[in-house]
Amino acid sequence: MPDDQANNPLHGITLKAIVTDLVERRGWEDLAARIDIRCFSNDPSINSTLKFLRKTDWARRKVEALYLADHE
Repeated sequence: MPDDQANNPLHGITLKAIVTDLVERRGWEDLAARIDIRCFSNDPSINSTLKFLRKTDWARRKVEALYLADHE
């Protein structure tokens, strides 16, 4: 059985870890300026952001891309 995740740089990293890292590195204001989603700009919290990102693929892809860019 081949490893389907072998080339996935996010394999093993939880969405919560990604969001927490970005908030610590950049802060909510910078995230809101870079990715236009309300959960970053209006009463932001890790839990509300996770709930939104789990339902919204386009926003999750943008957050994951920003995380990867920060860790190149």
